[in-house]
Amino acid sequence: MTAGEMISQNVSTCSSPSDLRITDMRFVDIDGAPKRNTILKLYTNQGLCGFGEVRDGSSKTYALMLKSRILGENPCNVDKIFHKIKQFGGPSRQGGGVSAIEMALWDLAGKAYGVPLYQLLGGKFRDKIRVYCDTDVEGRHTGRDMGRALKERMERGFTFLKMDLGIGLLMDEPGTLTAPLGLLDDMKKYAPHILNVQGGSVTRDMVSHQRSYQLVTTAHPFTGIHVTEKGLDRLEQYVAEIRDEIGYEVPLAVDHFGHVCVEDAIRFARRMEKYNLAWIEDMIPWMYTEQWKRLKASTCIPVCTGEDIYLKEGFKALIDADAVSMLHPDIMTCGGALELRKICSYADEHGVACALHMAGSPVACMATAHVAAALHNVMAMECHSADVPWWEDMAIGLPRPLIENGFINLSEKPGLGFDDLNEELLREHINPKIPGLWEPTDQWNTEFSNDRIWS
Repeated sequence: MTAGEMISQNVSTCSSPSDLRITDMRFVDIDGAPKRNTILKLYTNQGLCGFGEVRDGSSKTYALMLKSRILGENPCNVDKIFHKIKQFGGPSRQGGGVSAIEMALWDLAGKAYGVPLYQLLGGKFRDKIRVYCDTDVEGRHTGRDMGRALKERMERGFTFLKMDLGIGLLMDEPGTLTAPLGLLDDMKKYAPHILNVQGGSVTRDMVSHQRSYQLVTTAHPFTGIHVTEKGLDRLEQYVAEIRDEIGYEVPLAVDHFGHVCVEDAIRFARRMEKYNLAWIEDMIPWMYTEQWKRLKASTCIPVCTGEDIYLKEGFKALIDADAVSMLHPDIMTCGGALELRKICSYADEHGVACALHMAGSPVACMATAHVAAALHNVMAMECHSADVPWWEDMAIGLPRPLIENGFINLSEKPGLGFDDLNEELLREHINPKIPGLWEPTDQWNTEFSNDRIWS
């Protein structure tokens, strides 16, 4: 079917894109995909619905507070609405509301005009998107165990790998870590997420408990944790065992090192250089530009950050300072699809590589894939759900299989590229602590504040 035929067909069910208006916003919270994911649904006066996704571990309140500001708007005016709401976003999960709405607006605009999202972003450079497969091994394990898990990914066709590697591996080995006495015990008791990243996002219990909140929100330079030479020996042995299993031909990136200072990050990086890592990710918080410059200048391993940065401006500071080798933006935090395209285009102009972070449902996955298709240069995008058998089934009308031989097959359907969500399946996986499927949110229809940021 040609684009013109698609538009003609779509107009028969949608009387006029210029008369399209947003009438409602509702949600469903899914658990175990593999994280907690909040899917947003925008309704219109012409029967079209658009889907977006709030960042994993975030709160739908970040989107709900914006409902009154977008009701009655034409969703096809994506950039206009984005400029209206972007002041209410921020780093990490604070960007979840703005980004989810922006994503849903593009879904509606694509459906209204009968074209896929990538076409609205300027067309595509590629038909399929390389996926790197994040890999976890639960509990106490060796590099051999992780290597075998990664090898299984390769046998399934994945051509790019990533794993977690950090101080969590050292917690039960005496002499590998130095820290203020009692601190590591407190971390094990109150904030295991810092040490066991497979556990998923920070939980409600961690946030509500004063001691865990303090631990979780203490940034790397201020923890007083250091890795000893014995600890570095242990981590090096772990990676050497992995390379023995998977070889050196396949790219291997690492993430979630732990909350240690930049000096220890430099020591670790130098130890890892012989293992040809694709990148080391988020070794220090993204906002410490000068520390990123030090790290980048101290190692030949590419250094990468970005999943918690909101808007192009945050990325621009790192790029302009020549502080990073790679960027790793997340469509659910950075401000949505168009902002993601702007970020990656600016990086491309300055010779900085991009890989796209994505730990969401098929909604965020397809939105990310469409942006990746429209980018001049993109290395790969993340898949965090390879071990969730029902993950692809959450959306109806996707290419099947969605991920084949390590690549996402891009859909040509309008908007984000799927027909609808599988509500029967969603009901089976609703977060029991946040029940309900597309429940009314009328109490947010009249939310008000003076949005002007100047007097």
